[in-house]
Amino acid sequence: MNSLADAQTIVRETEALLSQRRLCHRPPPPVPTVCCGRGCNGCVWEGYYAALARWRDDARELLG
Repeated sequence: MNSLADAQTIVRETEALLSQRRLCHRPPPPVPTVCCGRGCNGCVWEGYYAALARWRDDARELLG
């Protein structure tokens, strides 16, 4: 994932697959609303992308 647009695409596609197969999964992590824009070590975006990757991996397990 390199951008919010990529992340949103992953969420939409994954949720569509889960819905088609009528599988329940927790909601994806919320998109950060606060960022200073200074590229801090441990930026909220780094945490978001890491959490989204875990969410996607868990969804893939459900999808088999």
